[in-house]
Amino acid sequence: MKPLLLTLALASTLSFARAASEWASLLDGKSLAGWTSADGGKPGEGWNVEADGVLHLSGKGAGILLSEKEYSNFELEWEWKLAEAGNNGIKYWVTKIGGKEWLGIEYQMIDDNKHPDGLKGGSHNTGSIYDIFDSDKEKILKPIGEWNSSRIVAKNGVLEHYLNGKLCSKADTKSDEWKEHLAKSKFKSKVGFAPGHGKIMLTEHGDPAWFRNMRIKEL
Repeated sequence: MKPLLLTLALASTLSFARAASEWASLLDGKSLAGWTSADGGKPGEGWNVEADGVLHLSGKGAGILLSEKEYSNFELEWEWKLAEAGNNGIKYWVTKIGGKEWLGIEYQMIDDNKHPDGLKGGSHNTGSIYDIFDSDKEKILKPIGEWNSSRIVAKNGVLEHYLNGKLCSKADTKSDEWKEHLAKSKFKSKVGFAPGHGKIMLTEHGDPAWFRNMRIKEL
């Protein structure tokens, strides 16, 4: 290869590697750009960006938010807080199952101490891989009304959920253990569930929630 072509090829490779490792903001602090409603239209009323750049879900009826872009291997970070007895979650690898419902793996965010589902414990509490794998009993969870910091890492089928800097749940979606847990979950009959790629979803369970500093890096 000629020197000039080699230089251009190397520059292109380095540029690609650099782009793949860069963080991209999913909340611009001003609008809901990059997000749609379940039908691909404008996000529902009830999702509002406040003066301080925080995304506020005011309550019931807002509907879900879906990212316009799909992701496979990624690292996702965000901060969040809930109202008392609140329930919310972030889903990923979200696809439309059976042409009817948007489903994906969920990072559960809930009031473990007052919400009925949170009180069930197990794979229904904060940081869990919802209804599939439990979260660590020694996890670090801030009191309701305070900001928590969360992170999801999805790479080559391995999922990691972090809460306030500590790993709280992990699973390998290519393992027999995953198949066993999935077969006992509410998603057991959902053909095509969590195919290893899909959209990001901010859920809406009728309770107020707040999000900020949400960013993603493709791996």
